[in-house]
Amino acid sequence: MSRLNHLIENQLLSDSFTKLVIAFGFLFIFAILLIVGRRLDSALKLERLGIPISILFGAFVLLIGPHGPSPLLPESITDIWVKLPTALLTIVFATLMLSKPVPSGKGLFQPVASQALLALLLGFGQYLIGGLVLLLFLIPYQGVDPLMGCLIEVGFEGGHGAAAVMGQSFERLGFSEGLDLGLAMATVGLLASTLLGSGLVVVGRLLGWISFELETLDREISIDQQLSLLQKLKNLVVNLGLVGLAVAFGATLLAFVRFFGGKLGGTFNEVLSVFPVFPLALLGSLVIRFVLEKFEKTELVSEILQREIGILSTDLLITTAMAGLDLPLLLNDWIPLSALALSGLLWNLFGMFLFSRLLFRQQWFERSIIEFGNATGVAASGILLLRLADPRDQTNILPIFSIKQLFLQPLLSGGLITVIAPISIIKLGLIGWTEICGALTLLFLIVSILMRSQEFSQSYESPLS
Repeated sequence: MSRLNHLIENQLLSDSFTKLVIAFGFLFIFAILLIVGRRLDSALKLERLGIPISILFGAFVLLIGPHGPSPLLPESITDIWVKLPTALLTIVFATLMLSKPVPSGKGLFQPVASQALLALLLGFGQYLIGGLVLLLFLIPYQGVDPLMGCLIEVGFEGGHGAAAVMGQSFERLGFSEGLDLGLAMATVGLLASTLLGSGLVVVGRLLGWISFELETLDREISIDQQLSLLQKLKNLVVNLGLVGLAVAFGATLLAFVRFFGGKLGGTFNEVLSVFPVFPLALLGSLVIRFVLEKFEKTELVSEILQREIGILSTDLLITTAMAGLDLPLLLNDWIPLSALALSGLLWNLFGMFLFSRLLFRQQWFERSIIEFGNATGVAASGILLLRLADPRDQTNILPIFSIKQLFLQPLLSGGLITVIAPISIIKLGLIGWTEICGALTLLFLIVSILMRSQEFSQSYESPLS
């Protein structure tokens, strides 16, 4: 019997290894195709029209995935891919500050604060809108669970990762369908942010909302041609190593915080157990950049390579996330899901076109499109949309967004507020929680109006230029 068990275990290990090899083999092929494809004339033209190549790849994989019309890829392969977006997002954040000078703290407060205010307005407003839709329509006419009021923020801001984690909390609180509905909401958010957001970039370019003209958007497609192949490979290895150091820093810091913070127990421990590593990888990239500047070794960092690593990771993230979308989930409870998704999407659009005008005097479109993407389809979608609008980072908005994420990620998008929201609804009732979120949304709006009297553009460019 023991020999039989041993043979079965070996066979299972062999099957798992084979699936991993196939999954990462396909991923490697996609990476090569994305690298080559983004440099084709047709791809550049499509990207300027607001159609990123990663969306085309993702749509293709979705069509041949287990839930598509031509299911060629087995679910065992896409099940591996759906675990990759968090890791890929960590790489994206690890590249953000490595090639940028360490920001000056003096002029950094106002741009980060204004960016954070828009994110807070969108985030708490999603709870407010969700609560109102439930109280006025879904509970009286559909009899849904009050905890469904959390789904917009969980699915839109948190994405599939937060929905999967929060599904366990919903289960403990008696909302057993919360996991499936959260994943379905995340699916809607990802599709809406990429497709609608890309369309908004096209409209923004036609109407002159984007800060730079088309002729300034030509991407640098090659590293210094004077370098030999060996030097290019060495440069690539060094820059990948720096990214790895930033990720290792974030992972180590997170393990340290979880070890000591976990002793406190309760909600704090629950938040730490689901807190992602990518905001700390961002901190790691900032620390490594600071060390390089201190020892005058910044020549080790290639701005082009760091940007290309981040772009490729974002493309693969979008592709793998779309490959794992479970479209049949959208057919379950489609009425409450549609009502919540539509109201959340309208709120995010409202925030983008109204609140951003209160907060940003210049570059309002680029600064709001990244928040629209983040608030609808997680941070990777926001970065993708900003890259469509500002592919060469001429606005310097990405570092501001990244620093803002470092402070806000512990609250929203799977952070403290996301975890305590369903608990608060159980203890305070949906009306009480909605009133709290409404008061906070109003407070952030008042602060935004008061801050409008200050000139953001002067202090915005100084810390990063």
